[in-house]
Amino acid sequence: MDSRIDQCVEAICQKGCQATREDLARMKRGDIIMEISHLSKAEQKEVEREIAAIMAVYGDACPVD
Repeated sequence: MDSRIDQCVEAICQKGCQATREDLARMKRGDIIMEISHLSKAEQKEVEREIAAIMAVYGDACPVD
């Protein structure tokens, strides 16, 4: 995977479970969040896919931070 994509995924995940879930919902609606604004459309979609895969592990709940 591209290191730029890795860096964006890491930056989004560092915000915590709930914020990451909210960012994922925004990306799915087509919003451009700050962390991915510098990426191409294809790279933005890859970040969205990666975040979705990570968040799928948690189901509908976030662990207590």
